[in-house]
Amino acid sequence: MIVSPCISICKSDTMTDLCYGCARNSEEKLQWKDKNTSDDWKLKNLIEIKSRMKGLQLDKFEKSYSYKCKNGISLEKKRKMELND
Repeated sequence: MIVSPCISICKSDTMTDLCYGCARNSEEKLQWKDKNTSDDWKLKNLIEIKSRMKGLQLDKFEKSYSYKCKNGISLEKKRKMELND
């Protein structure tokens, strides 16, 4: 199973339709949710979305996605949960 690239920063640029957190467009988000989407497509999409990112956005994505893959939640979701405690 390939972990979704959503890192819980779910706001999209109105001009590009790309999410500020994961750099996916609306169509890609739907494709990720489709149970018939192959892991091969997901791996290729991860490469594609990372190629859209630069600098701080890419750094933050890499850290949060890596954390999510290991711990099941993104760093942003962890932060929000800690604020609610």
